[in-house]
Amino acid sequence: MLRRQRELDTALELDRADPRLHDVLRLGAYQLRWLTRVPSHAAVSTSVELARETVGEASTGYVNQSLRRLSAIGYRLPNNEQSHPDWLVAHWRARFGDEETARLVAWNDTKPELILQPARWSQATLLQRFRETGVGAAEAPFGAGIRLYPIANSRHPIAKDLPGFTEGAFIVQDPAHALIARFAAIPPGAQVYDACAAPGGKAVALEAAGARVLAGDARHERIGRLADTTRRAGVAIQCLAANLEAAPLKGGSIDAVFVDAPCSATGTMRRHPDARWRLQQGIFARAAERQERLLTAAAALVRPGGLLIYATCSLESEENELVVETFLNRNREFTRSPRHAAAPPELVTGAGDFQSLPQRHGIDGAYAARLIRKEPAWR
Repeated sequence: MLRRQRELDTALELDRADPRLHDVLRLGAYQLRWLTRVPSHAAVSTSVELARETVGEASTGYVNQSLRRLSAIGYRLPNNEQSHPDWLVAHWRARFGDEETARLVAWNDTKPELILQPARWSQATLLQRFRETGVGAAEAPFGAGIRLYPIANSRHPIAKDLPGFTEGAFIVQDPAHALIARFAAIPPGAQVYDACAAPGGKAVALEAAGARVLAGDARHERIGRLADTTRRAGVAIQCLAANLEAAPLKGGSIDAVFVDAPCSATGTMRRHPDARWRLQQGIFARAAERQERLLTAAAALVRPGGLLIYATCSLESEENELVVETFLNRNREFTRSPRHAAAPPELVTGAGDFQSLPQRHGIDGAYAARLIRKEPAWR
């Protein structure tokens, strides 16, 4: 419903409706337009009852009239770009052009596939078990995980209903984020501070590759999910509730710090359709200010010769390479240290950073830069 919110709001003329009825009307209109298995009279009747419970008897006539009008005339906006804020589409057009922007918008408006990464079970075992139980499964793009899909008239798979869920056989993670963990190319045995770790997928991948991971997050409400992910995956990761800018760690002592920075998340709008409506103009510049602070705080923890990995799930240069360039200009002891062989060539930029774009690569949008702290010249 969130992917079609603008179309729904326009058709319903919600600017004239009681705000308490907005979600009731949207739900009813969505059922009328896209849920063909729900009879029109049932969609209208259910919405009327919801209005009665939510607002009161006086609201039922308005809801009934509005939805019956839509049912009679039908509706559809002529351009799916109107499923996103105008300013955001204009921003993307300026960067990607009309054709790529249209593909990006269409990508965001489709239901995402479920992608899994092996944890306690191998990929071969997972594929075999899924196929034995009638779950459509294939290798994910770039060989990064397992893509699940509905077979025939079955519904989209749900993670908790799959074989191996209770055993911690897998975690849910898009290929882009799994590939960033590979791109980081952190040496086995290195101590890693994953500073913005929740929900924990990258921490699990880093530990599986041989790193010793301390996973932290400033958002206390997400620490439980982080701990649950690591527990289910069966990895030995210590979890820490801490703000990166005040982390209780000795400066210059960590082999590698991984900063998966909070961002606008424009690369994951397919999975989080509400995100497009929460963003406001100016968000990218405001996000970059915080990201620069986090990157600077992380840098202070990295030992000489150690690694600093900066990552986002944003498509925007303001939050990605421009943040890195600003940091490098202010911190001459750091430089890029890409490992080109650690990621598919088409996902490595000319500067040596990782960048995936949904409209080009068919996976979530994500960015990462691999930086190294130079050894002192006198050594």
